[in-house]
Amino acid sequence: MRQFAVIGLGRFGWSVAKTLSEKGHQVLAIDKDEELVQEASDFVTESVQVDSTDEKALKAVGIMNVDVAVVAIGTNLEASVLTTLIIKELGVQHIVARAVTDEHAKVLQRVGATKVVLLERDMGARIANSLVSPSILEHIELSPESSIIETVPPKEFIGKSIRDMDVRAKHGLNIIGIRTKEGAEEGPGELNVAPKADCVIKQGDVFILIGSNENLDKFKKKYHIEK
Repeated sequence: MRQFAVIGLGRFGWSVAKTLSEKGHQVLAIDKDEELVQEASDFVTESVQVDSTDEKALKAVGIMNVDVAVVAIGTNLEASVLTTLIIKELGVQHIVARAVTDEHAKVLQRVGATKVVLLERDMGARIANSLVSPSILEHIELSPESSIIETVPPKEFIGKSIRDMDVRAKHGLNIIGIRTKEGAEEGPGELNVAPKADCVIKQGDVFILIGSNENLDKFKKKYHIEK
């Protein structure tokens, strides 16, 4: 089980923290607002009122022990940058930071963010899904019931055709595209939309699957995609 810290409990950070918690992960929620901290304590592992630009305070709550820190501070750009710099210096290896402008994003990358996201507040759940599922390259929620995911195919599928895999009958999902790196030195590679039944999966290919969230979750668990 991975350990996460979410710093900043605005709507974006709240969504990330709640989604990670619902997926069973340990979440340390941090904010200066005592009321938000108390409300978040209902669903996260630990919730603390801390000024994230205070290095000693972050050390005291054990920020250096998390696997991933999400800096979800939005409007206070100075606090966002300082927080990212501090947790990088404290040894956090993976830092996902929210940016509000392209210039802000560039600064965050320079001070140590390993991933910078320019997102609206309602996309927090999407980021959380990508954090807990490293093999999931993209997760687009179409509705509360269904999604599209772009993922590395399970090793059991390499060398098999779409007909052989039969994911529609076995898993209730549809392969709507396959992205292949074959022959592509740079860029996303060639996208085969609505691939034919005799299309064979190769090492390095990427699946694009659509289906219910329930069936997608079962598929990920069965093939250990979330690990």
